[in-house]
Amino acid sequence: MEDLKQILIGLEQRLFQPDVRSSSSELAQLISDDFIEIGASGLRFGKANVLERLPTEIAPEITASNYELRMFSLDCAQLLYKAKMLKIDHPSPIYSHRCSIWRRSAGGQWQMIYHQGTTCAPF
Repeated sequence: MEDLKQILIGLEQRLFQPDVRSSSSELAQLISDDFIEIGASGLRFGKANVLERLPTEIAPEITASNYELRMFSLDCAQLLYKAKMLKIDHPSPIYSHRCSIWRRSAGGQWQMIYHQGTTCAPF
């Protein structure tokens, strides 16, 4: 299970990278067609919105820690962690508890199907 945890942390951290966030094709590979995100604002987004929005944004600097993996089945896992985000237009860091659910396709590729970030006090 530790190997899978490292794989999913690596995939999650790819989504933090400016070059991946600016690439619709890379995002499309990492995010499932039925993806749902609940943002810190409480708004719900789908894959189409993410593919439209992320490539046009200036990528924030994200530092994550305290990863925890929970298995729902052999092909479905939840990754929980804490994140500190620095945005170019925001004067102070934004802290959040984050949750992503990853599903392995029939072809063996892991894709994110759900993500939620909830702001919290600094840690």
